[in-house]
Amino acid sequence: MTVRVRIAPSPTGTLHVGTARAALFNWLYARHCGGEFIVRIDDTDQKRSTSEYEENILGSLRWLGLDWDEGVEVGGPHGSYRQSDRFQRYREVAEGLVETGAAYYDDRPTDELEALRQQAQKEGKHPGHYIRRPEQSVTEGVIRFSIPQEGPIAFDDLVRGSVSFEPQDVDDFVIFRSNGTPTYHLASTVDDVDYRITHVARGEDLLPSTPKHILLTRALGAEVPVYAHLPLLFGIDGKKLSKRLGAASLATYEDEGYLPEAVFNYLSLLGWSLDGETEIFSREQAVASFDLIDVSKNPATFDPEKLAWMNGEYIRAMSTDHFSQMVRPHVEGAVGRELTDDEWSRFEEISELVQERTKLLPEAGEQVVFLFNDIESYDEKSWAKVMAKDGVTDILEAARGALAELTVWDKVSIEKALRAMIEELEIGVGKALQPIRVSITGSSVSPPLFESLAALGRESSLERIEIARGMLG
Repeated sequence: MTVRVRIAPSPTGTLHVGTARAALFNWLYARHCGGEFIVRIDDTDQKRSTSEYEENILGSLRWLGLDWDEGVEVGGPHGSYRQSDRFQRYREVAEGLVETGAAYYDDRPTDELEALRQQAQKEGKHPGHYIRRPEQSVTEGVIRFSIPQEGPIAFDDLVRGSVSFEPQDVDDFVIFRSNGTPTYHLASTVDDVDYRITHVARGEDLLPSTPKHILLTRALGAEVPVYAHLPLLFGIDGKKLSKRLGAASLATYEDEGYLPEAVFNYLSLLGWSLDGETEIFSREQAVASFDLIDVSKNPATFDPEKLAWMNGEYIRAMSTDHFSQMVRPHVEGAVGRELTDDEWSRFEEISELVQERTKLLPEAGEQVVFLFNDIESYDEKSWAKVMAKDGVTDILEAARGALAELTVWDKVSIEKALRAMIEELEIGVGKALQPIRVSITGSSVSPPLFESLAALGRESSLERIEIARGMLG
């Protein structure tokens, strides 16, 4: 049997971490098993679905490095992979279920149904009791699926093990609305049957829907797929993942300078582990080892700081040339203009040092703006912490004097001159160099000072030290 899995995002919003993790796990399983990964679009919500959201979702999947064998944009043997193109198919299925007695029309008003629900609650029954087949059949209204009452609805979940639902705890649910549109339960199940999906790996929040989908699948005379309900994602505060704590659009992470390889790696760890110890691994390693039965049923914690750390690890593992190519747009964005090749050579002088200190690509731009733009303002905290201390004026005067005497302007000469100055002043290295760093870069946080001075050049360096000295009075 060929494994066939799918991801079915709704284009009513951008692709977020939870859906991206589900897509990744499905992709990994398909590639591990030599199976097929399908991407379809669940756009039955016509009012909220947009082509822009669909483009965002598909673009984010591609950015993450996921390819698909069938689905939107790549096609396949099953016609359209958008639910909005299949409404007639869903209507035919719903009406067919009515003909076989598996479903029925229901035109009862909302207030009557609510009264039935309240009655069930008073009697201490599950809310599933409040909707059952009406005594008189009709031929209009919504179409409800009639829950068989013969016995438990049980299945083996690859993640959660044996799961069982009592039929009296599942209501006769709507599968087709009176306005001619299918519900999620019907459309999703029909698609899974039609596209021959063998495994459904989705979020644990959809577990209550599973008995409905199993019964629908059986009523359609199809084989029930294997289910795997993935653990929920929580923030570091122990609560459901929110935008503030990581549940942002995947496109946001791309814009903020995360690498797709790092995001791929980190999302893989949200509920799964390569070997229990290894945290940094390639997609090839993940494909070779991934199995849905190894996914944890415990909630996974999304930690933005750990993702940033991992991103930094991937950045440091790059070649210097690749790093320079990746960060140039971010550096030019921070500078506010395109840089000439001569200007870019200044960055390349210290690119390795910048790379070591970069977790997110835009940080590289923030670190080196001083190389290309005059300092319009100094970091307030840096100025207050470093420049307001006694003796800074003397340090800057001595530094300018020592540097002005140099005939060769390079890292080695600069370091030798400043260390001699420090020895002569008989002060600590940090106390001596930090005021120079703030004068040169505008901040106490920057690439190493000697290399920064060398890349900035003699004239600009001496001028900046003089300007900072003048501001001290």
